[in-house]
Amino acid sequence: MGWMMWTPEVAAFFGCIALMLVVMTVLEIRWPTIERKGWLPIATTRGDRLFIGLLLAAYVNLAWLGLSAEDASAWPGFALSMLLLALVMWKG
Repeated sequence: MGWMMWTPEVAAFFGCIALMLVVMTVLEIRWPTIERKGWLPIATTRGDRLFIGLLLAAYVNLAWLGLSAEDASAWPGFALSMLLLALVMWKG
């Protein structure tokens, strides 16, 4: 995996994604999801909101990396993306 620059921020981001997938699998087995309508314009299940939130988190991280200074920390982008993902999961 020498082609990818593994920084602590990147490792934390992918670690959070892996942990979310495990938790969502356990939740789905234990308590099957139902569709609900939040502030997203469509009725969604838990898995739908996770997918939308992960896409949003990836875009936020890419935007942060593209718009910030070259030596800037990626932690603020990571924190913002995780907050937005949590918001989509909770209110979406």
